[in-house]
Amino acid sequence: MYTKRINEIFKNTDCDVLFISAQPEIFYLSGFTGDDSYLVITKNKRYIVTDSRYFIQAAAEAVDYEMVNIAKTPVSAVLKSENVKKIGYLEKSMTCFYFNNLKSKLDGVEFEGISTIIEKVRMIKSEDEIEKIRIAAKIADEGFSHILKFIKEGVQEIDLALELEFFMRKKGASALSFETICASGVRSAMPHGAASDKKIENGDFITFDFGCVFDGYVSDMTRTVVLGKASEKQKEIYRTVLKAQKAALSVLKAGICAKDVDKISRDIIKNAGYGENFGHGLGHSLGLLVHELPSCSPKSDVVLKENMLMTVEPGIYIENFGGVRIEDLVVIKDGGILNLTSSEKELIEI
Repeated sequence: MYTKRINEIFKNTDCDVLFISAQPEIFYLSGFTGDDSYLVITKNKRYIVTDSRYFIQAAAEAVDYEMVNIAKTPVSAVLKSENVKKIGYLEKSMTCFYFNNLKSKLDGVEFEGISTIIEKVRMIKSEDEIEKIRIAAKIADEGFSHILKFIKEGVQEIDLALELEFFMRKKGASALSFETICASGVRSAMPHGAASDKKIENGDFITFDFGCVFDGYVSDMTRTVVLGKASEKQKEIYRTVLKAQKAALSVLKAGICAKDVDKISRDIIKNAGYGENFGHGLGHSLGLLVHELPSCSPKSDVVLKENMLMTVEPGIYIENFGGVRIEDLVVIKDGGILNLTSSEKELIEI
């Protein structure tokens, strides 16, 4: 598995060594889950440069790698030992300070940023990756069913978010994908409204956007509900968002351009009179991180391929009123999709 990924990266660069310094990429190329470590990879050798805190863990997880004690042999020395001429490095995540310090110790060596190359390799998920994401999505679905029982007038948003996190962790999640969004009432008009101490009130829209991590891979879903009876305007907005989402889901498949899918969904919202109230892209991919390539937006020219992941999350947000977002996580397939999100999407009135 790791060899295939490494070979794919080398196919897209003429670097003679890959220097991997960020945890998601380290995990992706070695299986190592610890921190403060580095990978040095040539076409014939693989080193994990770490310290005594991780010797046992690195030996167990990064089984194809030779371990180097960073206290005795710094990264620059490992690179020098391979007589490298061109180093591929993660320019999007490495600090300028670290880069300049490393470069000063490697006179005459050329550096090339390979972050985008790795991101593109990661766009197509293996069956093993999809299975881990499926489990994370299932835990989140169960979390949504669970949290509905706790929604009542007077409860704080933050308490709902904490209950949701506690439940998902008990079900096997190792962490949250991101800080849980729980936004009610007028706060639901904020697409990324983190949970606050606001108390839920009768008539509120309540938007939950959340996910969890399972074996290194994340999930992401959004549902919006109403406490009490929804008003006619709330129902109209919700119906519009749901129609837009279903339309996008119905056309998604391998071979379609991402921006065309976005347009189908966006036009429904625009034609309903809410075009100015949908400001973000229709969706994004995920995997080790909650936002990965490709995106599904008006500017995305990516042609979707089988086993890419994509969220589908149209929304309408009206300041001083509230908002609705509905989000599913799907796997792109030839001829359609595999939807990993199973929670109810018809408007729930609690």
